Amino acid sequence: MLSNDSTERPEILPPHIEQTVQAIARLHAEHHRNATSLQRSVDRTTAVVAHPAFIVVVTAAVLAWIAGNLIAVRIGGVSLDGPAFPWLQGAGELAAIYITTLVLMSQRRKDELSELREQLTLELAIMSEQKGAKVIALIEEMRRDNPLIANRVDLQADAMSTPADPTAVIEAFKETREDMLAAPGATSPEA
Repeated sequence: MLSNDSTERPEILPPHIEQTVQAIARLHAEHHRNATSLQRSVDRTTAVVAHPAFIVVVTAAVLAWIAGNLIAVRIGGVSLDGPAFPWLQGAGELAAIYITTLVLMSQRRKDELSELREQLTLELAIMSEQKGAKVIALIEEMRRDNPLIANRVDLQADAMSTPADPTAVIEAFKETREDMLAAPGATSPEA
């Protein structure tokens, strides 16, 4: 039963859905547990940099730096970093290098989790295809065994009752792709 708060999960989930939720949660928890302390620090830092408030703080800091140096030039004629602001430019370039590196490190870690999910999805799809083929085979067997149903040959059902060989499917895909790319006027999908 759902509560009045729409953000809460239902109190009772069917067992197969609860198992799925638990399996996904375990996958994410294990990925987090396997992270080193450095990886967690990078993720936290990247989260701070990705927050909109970070832009506001950086903009305020840059404006304060420029204003402070311009005021220092007006008042005393000397500033730490005069117009053209080479120190500010250098700091910006250094910050860009660090932020880019942090984002790439964080993205690499997220890609690892994404690859696990892709592999899980592929394994489940193969299992589902095998189960579907088994169900079709059982229905066809039941149809042949039931004297009340006229026995007929269903070539499509016979073909669907045989599970696909994933390796053969991959090879067929590769061959078809190569044939399509070799066709006149074909362009590479990477182009």
